[in-house]
Amino acid sequence: MKSALAKLLNLLLLLSIYPSRYCRYNRIMSGTSEKKLVRIDVSSDTVCPWCFVGKRNLDKAIAASNDKYNFEITWHPFQLDPDAPKEGIDKREYYRKKFGSQSERMEARMSEVFKNVGLEYSLSGLTGNTIDSHRIIYFARQQGLDKQHLLVEELGIGYFTQGKYIGDHEFLLESAAKVGIEGAEEFLRDPNNGLKEVEEELKTISGNISGVPYYVINGTNKLSGGQPPEVFLRAFQVATT
Repeated sequence: MKSALAKLLNLLLLLSIYPSRYCRYNRIMSGTSEKKLVRIDVSSDTVCPWCFVGKRNLDKAIAASNDKYNFEITWHPFQLDPDAPKEGIDKREYYRKKFGSQSERMEARMSEVFKNVGLEYSLSGLTGNTIDSHRIIYFARQQGLDKQHLLVEELGIGYFTQGKYIGDHEFLLESAAKVGIEGAEEFLRDPNNGLKEVEEELKTISGNISGVPYYVINGTNKLSGGQPPEVFLRAFQVATT
C-alpha cells in the first residue's frame, strides 16, 4: 500500500514539474468521435539517436494536429547491434571502434541535431545491448500505449542526455516508476519475461526493414529516418484521406 501510494505521489510530482512531457500524450489520445484516427507503428532502437530525434519531431507534429486526429502509437523493437555486450562499453570507445575517425564528426553532428529539438546530446556513460530495454517497453505496452510512449521518452532522455546506461536495470526501473508502470521489477528479474514476444517482433515486424526509425501510419503509409514535424503532418493527412 505504501509502495503504491509512493509511486502515485511520484507520478503526480512529475506531472506538476513536467506537464508538457507527461500530459501531451494523454491530451493527444483524448478527443471527440469526429476526429480521424491515426495509428502509428514505430520500429526503433533505444540507443539510436535518430530514433529519439524522430520521436521528438513526431510529438511536435502530434501536438500541432491533435485538434484533427486521435492517435494510437505502438513502439516495436529493433536492434542495431544484437551482439553488443550486456555489461556495457564506453560510448566513445564503442563508436571509435565502429566508425573510426568519423566518430568525432558524428558526435558534433548529433549535438547540433539534438539542440534543434531542445536537448543536449551527451556521449558520457556506457552503451551496450538493448534487449532488456525492449523487454520493459513491451511490458509497458501491456499497461497502456500512453505509458509505453512515456517510457520511451524517459529512456531516451536518460540515455542520450544524462549518461544513463540502457542495460542498467536500476535505470530501467527508475524510468518505469516515473511513468507509473506497475510490476516492472518482478518482470525484469526473470530474463525470459517478454523475451519471446520481443524476439518475435524483431523477426516479424522489424525483420524486413534495414534501418530505424521506421514508421507505418495506418498500416500503409511508411516513413523512415528522423523526419521533421512537417513531414509527419503531411503523412497524417495522406493516411486519413
